[in-house]
Amino acid sequence: MKILVVGAGIGGTSIALGLQRHGIEVEIVEQVRENKPVGAAISLWSNGIKCLNYLGVGEQVAALGGRMDHLSYADALTGETLCDFPLAPVHEGTGQRSYPVARADLQAMLMEAVGVENIRFGAKVVDITQDDDGVTATFADGSTTTADLLIAADGARSRTRAHVLGHDVERSYTGYTNVNGLVPADPAITGTTHWTTWVGENRRCAVMPVAGDRFYFWFDHVTPAGADVPREKVVDELRSVFGHWAPPVQKLIDAIEPGTANRVEIWDLDPIHTWVRGRVALLGDAAHSTAPDIGQGGCSALEDSVVLSGLLAAHRDDPLAALTRYQAARTERAAELVLKARKRSAVTHGHDPEATQAWYRELATEDGTGVMAGIVGNIVGGPFA
Repeated sequence: MKILVVGAGIGGTSIALGLQRHGIEVEIVEQVRENKPVGAAISLWSNGIKCLNYLGVGEQVAALGGRMDHLSYADALTGETLCDFPLAPVHEGTGQRSYPVARADLQAMLMEAVGVENIRFGAKVVDITQDDDGVTATFADGSTTTADLLIAADGARSRTRAHVLGHDVERSYTGYTNVNGLVPADPAITGTTHWTTWVGENRRCAVMPVAGDRFYFWFDHVTPAGADVPREKVVDELRSVFGHWAPPVQKLIDAIEPGTANRVEIWDLDPIHTWVRGRVALLGDAAHSTAPDIGQGGCSALEDSVVLSGLLAAHRDDPLAALTRYQAARTERAAELVLKARKRSAVTHGHDPEATQAWYRELATEDGTGVMAGIVGNIVGGPFA
């Protein structure tokens, strides 16, 4: 059995790694000509880490992860701490420490694990045909590849999704823009083992530790879609929007090297429950593009990879049955996470002002129980729950 994987991001490399570990032949194609990860870092909660452990790269990802021992919220304007509590109950309750990881580091590690030489870059799929004997992908240069199955891990703007569904679907704008990047860790901003989030005015600013004595940061603010802000002007935009926030936030903005921050409008996809058409299956953002508000987008892709690779290994004589079982096993779980993230986004970004103000008040009396219950609630339900 030969499987063609389209996309060499986290989903594509992780499913390829799972298939390789089961002795299944894999060909990986990627339309970009070189690895250029989108976003500075990624939250890998314990469900995602357990998947990476299963795929055999647990030690490598642990070395890349930042030590995140505490979670705290602070008032955006005064800087006053609203709540601060240890994350040990989450780690202990789920049986696995979580790690924020620089995305470029994670991507490089996964590519090395599957073998960079096994990835064909600059291969843009322009057509897919299938019959009883296999599936054929045609590339922009006119070349073709035929395999028994095609797994589309080609991201939120997936071209393959329309082939599976039989029609195009439009993503929905969540109403806010996320600015993210990496800066040197600085205890004057927050504790170097803290995940700290400043909240107010329907906006957020947060930092998390990652390996290499760095902070992963992000800013969320409500904006119309389609704003054209040059990369070198992103820090100026942050100063205009967040310039009156508390001193630690100003220190963070001052630490950002102009031209290095990523500015990303946040869109998601209404849950879809058709992930498979014949010999073609969707995986990761192609199947369940989600807002980052609960930190489960990458973890969900890793869950897909573990489930699908295991099913294909168990049903080598009937791979189409494996795809059917994969769809049945994963669509409800993924849809739940998409809707949870959408709901959290609405609260944090002021869709209902009263609900947002109530959340701020709750944070001021939070002892960690409610927040950690929410985190654990997102984690459970995966293949290793």
